[in-house]
Amino acid sequence: MGLIVLAADKGAPGVTTAATALAAVWPRPVLLAECDPSGGDLAYRLPAAGGGVLNPGKGLLTLGATARRGLEPAQIHQHTQKIVGGLDVLVGITHGEQAAGLTWLWGPLGRSLAAMPNADVIADCGRLGSHPQIGDLLAEADQVVLLTRATLDHVAHLRERLSITKAHGVVVIADPRDYRSSIDDVRRIVGPYVSFVHGLAHDVKGAELLRGQWGGRLDRSLLVRTARDLAGRLVGTR
Repeated sequence: MGLIVLAADKGAPGVTTAATALAAVWPRPVLLAECDPSGGDLAYRLPAAGGGVLNPGKGLLTLGATARRGLEPAQIHQHTQKIVGGLDVLVGITHGEQAAGLTWLWGPLGRSLAAMPNADVIADCGRLGSHPQIGDLLAEADQVVLLTRATLDHVAHLRERLSITKAHGVVVIADPRDYRSSIDDVRRIVGPYVSFVHGLAHDVKGAELLRGQWGGRLDRSLLVRTARDLAGRLVGTR
């Protein structure tokens, strides 16, 4: 149906949290794919359906082992796992050294994720720049969205990244105390480079709840409320 890539240029603005929150509220069937060549932590962060933990050895690594003979969209679900709530997750590699044997995979993976017949795909691609091969996956995306904090150094680096990377939108991880003004400030700087600038609340408690670390109503958190607004914006631009 469609491939939406989330990534960042500098630091750790919360790409994995944003991708997980978006997938949790996505209004259509969706797969959360961890495609960070530097390594990810979804296997250790999210609880598996039925209790227990996700298997870090099942996901991108097992898919890569079979994909050398060819990769089709139908193969991907054989390597996914479900988390609490029923969301399908393709667990990524756990450290950057594993990426060395998968440099050939990103293009075929991008084409297969973009061609998934019954689900959108939200891909967490981490920080750009360290692994140029990830550009082969980005080239297959329907939308590339870059995340940033509303600080001068982050936005300056982002503007440079936007001059060399095809991106459709920017999401500002914004403090709820000055949410609108932070988004407006970033929009004034990078707005000419992208189709939209949107926001997502920097909500520590919401992020903890998303990981199953404390009780409460997840749908009332600022993180999920702003993620739902962002999901509507992204679906509306398709």
